[in-house]
Amino acid sequence: MAIAQSQPAVLRHPQSVTILGATGSVGCNTVDVVERNPEKFTVTALCAKRNVSLLADQARRLRPELCVVADESMFAALKTALAGTGIEVAAGAQAVIDAARLPSDIVVAAIVGTAGLRPTLAAARRGAVVALANKECLVSAGELMMAEVRAHGATLLPVDSEHSAIFQVFDFDRVDGVEKVTLTASGGPFRTWDIARMAAVTPEQACAHPNWDMGAKISIDSATMMNKGLELIEAYHLFPVGHQRLETLVHPQSVIHSMVSYVDGSVLAQLGAPDMRTPIAYALSWPQRMHAPSARLSLSEIGQLTFEAPDIARFPALRLAGESLRFGGGAPTVLNGANEVAVTAFLERKIGFLDIAGIVEQTLQLLPGAPVDSLENVMALDGEARRVARLEVDRVAAARP
Repeated sequence: MAIAQSQPAVLRHPQSVTILGATGSVGCNTVDVVERNPEKFTVTALCAKRNVSLLADQARRLRPELCVVADESMFAALKTALAGTGIEVAAGAQAVIDAARLPSDIVVAAIVGTAGLRPTLAAARRGAVVALANKECLVSAGELMMAEVRAHGATLLPVDSEHSAIFQVFDFDRVDGVEKVTLTASGGPFRTWDIARMAAVTPEQACAHPNWDMGAKISIDSATMMNKGLELIEAYHLFPVGHQRLETLVHPQSVIHSMVSYVDGSVLAQLGAPDMRTPIAYALSWPQRMHAPSARLSLSEIGQLTFEAPDIARFPALRLAGESLRFGGGAPTVLNGANEVAVTAFLERKIGFLDIAGIVEQTLQLLPGAPVDSLENVMALDGEARRVARLEVDRVAAARP
């Protein structure tokens, strides 16, 4: 199947889990959920980019069969840290792919960036249940990823809070009855700021999300609202409604995580405290539910929920994402690659906050997205988008006072 719709009502326990990107924000939250439920889960493999200290600590607690660090220069440090534990140690990009191929029941795909493409595809190609938290798999290679998921009988479960919310209330058996799908957005830390004030934003300010505890890259994307644009592209591939029936609504409290409107006037929404452990627990235990340590929602304490339309003038990244989705082909691949380069440049203080969207737009204008029908084509276009975006970064940085 593609995105999951049905499964046996009873799962055998324990379920074996591989966590790709174990030391990132989603990975750490997944480790927390797994560690709290030792009777439900065993761990097959843990993979991280280069944070050996945290990875080794997780491995000593969870006792996986395999522990992988993608950065080969960190292999010796990981091997030393896990000496005497009996845990197999490996390093390098291919080792991460090999870990994804191990026969675990669930693969949590939480590697940030295009580095997550190959291992997530490897998991899908062995027919695994993939709990997907990597945006690039669907933004940069959505058609390819979904085709591989269908061809190999894999199951795709969204971990992102918005897509998990939609999944929980979407009627896959009666799609014609769906009028629209609404993704909610917090609006980020600069929701009420004017453009002049946003021009002076620092990386520290942009990383200070008002509701969610996330890594630097996704925090910047939330601040520019590119994150919501990427989620619209993901939703297009996950839910068969077409881009015309997808919309975004700013909801500062981050309580309603997304909504599905039906033709009879009904609107179904999933609500919860802003805690990634809720959608992670839902994906790990689906089609059942399991206890999660998230704070319980009290609507009486919150008092009110508010909504507003997104301001495209102040947050053009959302417009760019929508245009790339409508244009199709490799345009979303270009969008994503250019955005990653621009965000990195902003974090390194080479460019300003408002320059991020400008560099993405200029890259899209210079590189019309060609069709991407293979992983090789995806990676080639992604590389070209990054090359062009870096040139734009240099141009913008040189012109700064």
